[in-house]
Amino acid sequence: MDLKEAIKERHSVRAYQERAIDGETIKKLEAFVAECSREGGLNMQLILNEPEAFGGFMARYGKFSGVRNYIAAVGPKARGTEEKCGYYGEKAVLYAQTLGLNTCWAGMTYSKTKSACRVGKGEKLYIVIAVGYGKTSGHGHKSKPVKELCRFTETAPQWFTDGVEAASYAPTAMNQQKFRFYLNGSEVTAKAGIGFYTKIDLGIAKYHFEIGAGTDNFKWAGQ
Repeated sequence: MDLKEAIKERHSVRAYQERAIDGETIKKLEAFVAECSREGGLNMQLILNEPEAFGGFMARYGKFSGVRNYIAAVGPKARGTEEKCGYYGEKAVLYAQTLGLNTCWAGMTYSKTKSACRVGKGEKLYIVIAVGYGKTSGHGHKSKPVKELCRFTETAPQWFTDGVEAASYAPTAMNQQKFRFYLNGSEVTAKAGIGFYTKIDLGIAKYHFEIGAGTDNFKWAGQ
């Protein structure tokens, strides 16, 4: 499937099979996560066969089960890192979907102290993403109408509408969808609302927007 299809096919999955991820798929995903990490100036890591991070009360409370593999979004303690974790994390998520894997973003329903990821000096573990073969493919979430997720002063071109629609499929903490997109000519501004993980959510939504709108059709304001 291509990325536009992956956006619509990917759903949050919390229950996973005991089935191990096959070797070739691991190689592809590890290489892609490393590439995303380099691009974003992050320290993203694919952790395999590690049940402890999702083995406690919080994971059970969040209805997670069978999670043995996850992507750890680690990065510098700096402004802008949360958005980068969302953007590049979702890039890895959609790639995993094209490989036949299921995923779920997890902000608080795992144990940071039991995570096997490496966190260097001046770094922080911001969020993790469960990954593996789900017991189901998950279910779609209810999205806000496109008109509630954007603002524009004139008639919006089709690429902008397509971008916002793609962003409406973006997973967000507690399905908040507090991001907004603003159009001014060929420039687009994306802003996060107030709430838990909204900066990470913004990064996720911006990656979706780029896929839907096509990066040749616009530029981000300030770039």
